[in-house]
Amino acid sequence: MKLIKAFIRRRKAEEVYSALNQAGYCCMTFVECEGTGQYSDHEKEHISEKYPFADAYKVIKLEILVADEHVRPVIELIRKNGRTGYRGDGMITVSPVEEVYKVRNDESGILSI
Repeated sequence: MKLIKAFIRRRKAEEVYSALNQAGYCCMTFVECEGTGQYSDHEKEHISEKYPFADAYKVIKLEILVADEHVRPVIELIRKNGRTGYRGDGMITVSPVEEVYKVRNDESGILSI
């Protein structure tokens, strides 16, 4: 099982979600956050008011937990639907997950999601 984290432009979040949802991936988390990097946007629509000293910009962090065999398809959906062609389109990371514990009940271990 893997945890995929993707940092994408806010304006692409709905497209990425729709593509993942249509492909059968229902369970994911979106968090609005701010960061720095090699970002460029001719419209400057994402520049942070909270952290202007760092040239920070607003992005969406998407987190999705998937079985190992779904990692590549999920990454490709995120890349295809999150891309604008400008620097700063984002980054995707993949981390191993050893166990999952459900809060609602006593289930634990590697669970089907």
